[in-house]
Amino acid sequence: MKGLHGLIFAYGKHLGLRELTERRSPASVPFGGRYRLIDFMLSNMVNAGVDDVGVVLQGNYQSLLDHVGSGKDWDLSRKHGGLRLLPPFAMTQHRDDSAFRGRMEALAGVESYLEKIRQDHVVLADSDTIINIPLQEVYQAHLKSGADITAVCTRNLEDCPEDATYFHVDGAGCITSTVVDVREPEGVRGLDIYILSKELLLNLVKECKRTGHYSFRTAVLQGMSDKLKLNAYLWDGYAAQIHTLAEYYSRSMELLDSDIRANIFPKERPIFTKELNVSSTYLDPDGACVNSLVADGCTIEGTVENSILFRGVSVAKGAVVKNCILMQNVSVGENAELDAVIADKNVRITDGCTLVASSKYPMALAKNAEI
Repeated sequence: MKGLHGLIFAYGKHLGLRELTERRSPASVPFGGRYRLIDFMLSNMVNAGVDDVGVVLQGNYQSLLDHVGSGKDWDLSRKHGGLRLLPPFAMTQHRDDSAFRGRMEALAGVESYLEKIRQDHVVLADSDTIINIPLQEVYQAHLKSGADITAVCTRNLEDCPEDATYFHVDGAGCITSTVVDVREPEGVRGLDIYILSKELLLNLVKECKRTGHYSFRTAVLQGMSDKLKLNAYLWDGYAAQIHTLAEYYSRSMELLDSDIRANIFPKERPIFTKELNVSSTYLDPDGACVNSLVADGCTIEGTVENSILFRGVSVAKGAVVKNCILMQNVSVGENAELDAVIADKNVRITDGCTLVASSKYPMALAKNAEI
């Protein structure tokens, strides 16, 4: 699909992930035992044949740079095009280092990059959405509809993020109004994935910069609704937006459901990630592992139930781990007890330690902590 260019917003927009984003952007938060959040949108684009992808950065992005590298693991390492990481250097002469106030401000910071895009159309997407969607079908539906902008939406209004965008849609799929900052969900919910032409995108960036507007949903989707034809592409598959620690925990635990895993990881559209050479996991004969996702390189001598273990996790004898998410190289000491705990990379839980929380309010341990 040579007519579509990918742009992923990977700057920090949400403070609700707390300890998980102290040293990284939301895009590089680990998820599902071996992935990072950005892997899903990158893979969606690659599976749709998108050859050129720009990732808009802001701050705290060293972890993301280490993860994606040259884009080789997504077949995006190329002499011409491929993966391009876009730090906000163009904005430093206009503003300080504070976070972008919206997508249009972020796009204005990389305007020179936008002008050099080779494709006729662009897909804009956030980096913290868990979805496996056939973007090629979305693109073809956009072309067929004749719309100026196509927004990917879901009818599922359960567990909506607080700052979600909602659309009212008529029987033909046309968006009749855009609603933001509402207490009760209504209509269909936008998934922050949009397709539009490169020409229109550049015009919108220039207009918003001229008028001092910075929000895509208020300045464009609402403010220009009378000038633009907006269409909705309704997605009935799984989709989750990760904005808070509670959302991260609940969406991670959903992966223990085989039906949800099959929806997120279909064979025809694989999710790619950075490859690591790690040994096989060892399960001690006296240990136990029940209803859990366990990555390579783990050592389990204790008991693990209803949990997600990333690469290199060790659970010592007598330890009990329930309803937990343990990221890379976490070690749990002998006779320790963990329940509803999210432990970031390299956390060390000492012998006999007891950490018990609630699934509604999970406990988060920052990277490199020792408890």
